[in-house]
Formats: sequence, structure tokens, C-alpha cells
Amino acid sequence: MKRAKTVWLAALVLIVIMLSACGSNSNGGNATTEPAASNGTATEESESAKPVTLTMMMSGNKAADGEDFELDILPRLVKEKFPNVTLEVQKLPDDQYNTSVRTKLAAGKGPDIFWIFPKNAAGGVFDFAKAGFAADLSDLTFWDNIGQGAKDDMSYDGKPYGVAEGLDFLGVYYNKEMLEQVGVTEFPQDWNAFLELCQKLKDAGITPIALGDKDPWVIQFGMYPIAANVVYPDEMDFDVKVQNGEKPLNDPKWVKTIAMYKELYDKGYVVKNSLGVGSAQAAQLFIDGKAAMSFTGTWDYPSMSAKGAAEFTRGFASLPGNEPGQPLYVSASTSAGYALNAKSAQLDTAKQVLNYLFDGESDLFKAFVESNSSISVYKGVELSNELFKSVNDNYQQNGNSVYFSNQMWPAGVSDVMQSKFAEIIGGKKTTPEEVAKAMDDKFQELWKNK
Repeated sequence: MKRAKTVWLAALVLIVIMLSACGSNSNGGNATTEPAASNGTATEESESAKPVTLTMMMSGNKAADGEDFELDILPRLVKEKFPNVTLEVQKLPDDQYNTSVRTKLAAGKGPDIFWIFPKNAAGGVFDFAKAGFAADLSDLTFWDNIGQGAKDDMSYDGKPYGVAEGLDFLGVYYNKEMLEQVGVTEFPQDWNAFLELCQKLKDAGITPIALGDKDPWVIQFGMYPIAANVVYPDEMDFDVKVQNGEKPLNDPKWVKTIAMYKELYDKGYVVKNSLGVGSAQAAQLFIDGKAAMSFTGTWDYPSMSAKGAAEFTRGFASLPGNEPGQPLYVSASTSAGYALNAKSAQLDTAKQVLNYLFDGESDLFKAFVESNSSISVYKGVELSNELFKSVNDNYQQNGNSVYFSNQMWPAGVSDVMQSKFAEIIGGKKTTPEEVAKAMDDKFQELWKNK
């Protein structure tokens, strides 16, 4: 009995040895590779299933009506595509955003995804890329479908650091019925005609223009379109000359621009006490039918088209700062867009989200196109908002356009322009010459340190 048990054990050992030999035989590749592949797949699935939280910080306000794309739609569709990814989005007013995002990025606690502006604008690509805050996005997969101009405006040293949401126009939202009430059926095409319209509205007891100057950046919304027709048409390289020390920012053409904008306040065409009115309040005045016009951009369409206390037909046109008989230049610029934190621990996941957002065919891309009020810079996407057609036609057909001026200035120059012009609005005896001189002084101070 003992011998039989010994023989049985010996046979069992022999079988195990033979099986082990077969498993290690070079001809038995499947025996080794299948378990290895299975283990590898299990590991990958385990990694991809790990919960990831991405944070995103935006500039702007929540959509007045319906779902907000960044706050509501984007997180939901990202979750559908990447079940393990939770996207947490925060929106802040422009002034709060610019300070907050830079502070957080500098402290190494910035969001994974953040809002970035073109070129030299405050919170712009040049600044954030140079500081090492923004990640190089060269390896994203959709660049061939983005317009070259939009890509260039979001690049630094030849590399893209942001993805533009689109192209934006600065202009005038207006109430067609109010204009018709004073006998104007076509929006003015030069500065003199625009002033005449404002006077007719004022004489009829209608507030011509609602502006929320309590938010200082609103001052740019009238200043840059006028400059586009006064400063640049015969000198498109004006800002390059300023950068090279060949021209000052207090050039007579900028003094004239500031004086023209001042005229709207001097003649009482802007809502009273505009320094006490915020941009959201100004939009509300417009949609409630308490003002005929308001200056802002295409990006502000959701607010300016929201339902208010009055029903009326809206129009959108360029603010005509040109002389009679001269071409009307559009104030147009690549819009702000998405950047990624160069120090994010979730950088690869954030890149996957951007690739999905701009893949040209996903539900997320379609939702983005539908909700985006900026003019698309993605190839093949047609203009869908008829409100912007006339301005876009002028931009596309005539090519008469000028970028927002602050994109060629160091961050901080536009702040001085706003604060000094606010002195004029507030009743101080500050002159256009003094505003322009303060702008030039700030430019010289900041530019030499770049």
C-alpha cells in the first residue's frame, strides 16, 4: 500500500514537470502570452476605471435661459463618454476670474482646465505660456480643422497653448422697433449718422445706450470699435510701431478716438449714472426695452437675446466710427478659449477631454457648436445665427477688420485706459489727451520689462 502511494506521487510529480516543460517551450507562445495579455488588460481597465476629478475655471456668467454649456452640458457629456471622470466647473465675473486664476496657477493650485485669452490680452496666451502656466497643446489631434489665424492667436513661440472658442465681433445690439419709432430703418453706417440716431432717440424720450460701466472692461466695448475706424485703417501696423518706439499711444489718432467716445457721454446718450450700473444690469435694461442699444460682443448673445419685460426684434451691427463715405471696419478678434494647466496631475485626461470636445462629430462637439454664440473657426461649421450675418459678411467679403487693441498691449494698459476714462464719465475734468498719455506711460513702463 505504501509502495503504491509512492508510485502514484512519483507519477503526479512527473506530470507536473512535463506540464511545466510544455508551458516554457518556445513553441508554446500562446500558453504564456494569453495570460500575460489578460493580466495587462485587467490592469489597464483598472487604471481607466480609477475616479478622476478635473477642475475647470471660466470667465463669464451663467446662461440667462436654459442650460449653460460649461456648467451643465459639458460635465454631463464628459461623464457619459468617460464614466470615471467628474468635471467640476466654476464661472467667475471677468475681473474676479483674471485675478483668481493667475493667483491659483502661481501657487500651484490652479484648475486643470482654464479660460485663456489671445495674444497679449490680460490673461492672454503670451503671458501664461511664458510664465509656464499653460501646457503645450501641439499633440492634440484636431488642429487641421482649426483656422490658422485662430491657432496663431493662441500660440506662443510657434506652439499652441489654447483652443479658441471662435471668432468674436464687438458691436451694437439694438431694438429695431425703437429705431423705427424715430424713423430709422437701416442702422447707421458712419459716425455722424450714428450721433444723429442717438439724438433722435433722446429727443423721443428713449435712452439711446445702456452701458454697465461699473464693470470697467465695458469701456473697451465702445473704445475699440471706434479705434478700428480711426487709428488703424491707414496704419495697420500702428501697434508694432508703438512696440518699436516709433509711435506713442498718445498719438493724435488715439486722442481723437477717446474724444469721440467721450462725446456719447457729454451729449447724454448713455444711460445716467452708468458707473453705478453693472454689465448684467445694462443687459437687463436693454432686454426690458428701457434702452435702444447696448455695446458688447457676439459672446454676449445669450444675455442680450434673453426674454425680458418687452418683446422686440433685435439687430446687431458694428459701431460705425468711420467718416461718411469711408469703409466701415469691423472690430473682430479670435475669442478666448480653453487652456490646460501645465502642472496638472491629470494633464493626459484633460487632453482627452479637449480631443473629444473638438473631434468634429461627437455629441459634445455638436452641443458646443449649438450653444456657441461666437463665430466658429472650426472648418466646415457654417454661421447659424442670422443676427450676426451682416457684420460677418462685411468681415468675410471686404476683409475690413481690426483686432481688439489690447491684444497688442502689455496687460495693464487697458486697465489704465478704463480707469482714466472712468474719470471723464464721473465728471472729472480729465481730458482725452490725459487718458492717452496715461495709456502711453503705462505701455512704456510695462513694455521695457517684457
